[in-house]
Amino acid sequence: MTAAYTSRALADDLRALGLRSGDVVLVHSSLRRIGPTAQGAATVVEALRAAVGAEGTIVVPTFTAANSLSSRTHRERVQGMTAEEIDAFRQAMPGFDATTTPSTGMGAVAELVRRTPGARRSTHPQTSLAAVGPLAEAITRDHPLDCLLGEASPLGLLYRLGTRVLLLGVGFESCTAFHLGEYRSPDPPVRRYDCVVTDGRQADGQPGRRWLSFEDVALDDRDFGRLGAWLERQRTDTGRGVVRRGRVGAGIARLLPMAHSVDLAVEWFKEHRTAGGGSAGDRIPFIRPPG
Repeated sequence: MTAAYTSRALADDLRALGLRSGDVVLVHSSLRRIGPTAQGAATVVEALRAAVGAEGTIVVPTFTAANSLSSRTHRERVQGMTAEEIDAFRQAMPGFDATTTPSTGMGAVAELVRRTPGARRSTHPQTSLAAVGPLAEAITRDHPLDCLLGEASPLGLLYRLGTRVLLLGVGFESCTAFHLGEYRSPDPPVRRYDCVVTDGRQADGQPGRRWLSFEDVALDDRDFGRLGAWLERQRTDTGRGVVRRGRVGAGIARLLPMAHSVDLAVEWFKEHRTAGGGSAGDRIPFIRPPG
């Protein structure tokens, strides 16, 4: 039976990979692929905080899909329902609240960072990010509704801060930073998004709900795996690989510089994506919010 990994052992692995004290690091992780740990996700978060030290800041995606009409998650959940069932489902969908709404599919480590005392979370109802550390407040302070993951979002600030991206037991398909490259591509396709948020209290004391609609870049991660495979073959001016690869616990981990990787992603998108972001069949139709 494999012994559980301790936070000290994982921190040693992270330092061997290249994570340093004072780093700002955007973390995507799979607890299962890291292997058994002494205290679950808490062991991984403790290791991350030890690796970046008191001066470092840990950032995680805390995206939400359960409150959205325009998410893949919503379309899967309502598939096969009648029109009446879909309407009832949408009427019961929970509104987003940045202080309480859990993320969707982001993993146990991200959720623990979100709930860590002193952590901060941006207020976007679809693509919020949470952070803990000295720069957490500055990173999460501004997140406009019509900028999911663009220049005015926390992701844009992370680019300017020299952030490093850590893929911990997950592939490039999870690399949020690549979305910033989509915004910087020439004439990226735009689409409409619809979601529900909490809005005050009703007469019975229950949280009120309000629907929001906005237009922004049509995010598409379907080719991120191919982009990542290409990125792993790229070299810096000094001849080193752009992506550092190693083991953290039982899982494969990758560490990459966000700014340089986004710059390369922009060039890759220019060559490998068709104008308009794909065929019409790939686009998601407009669905009018309830009420």
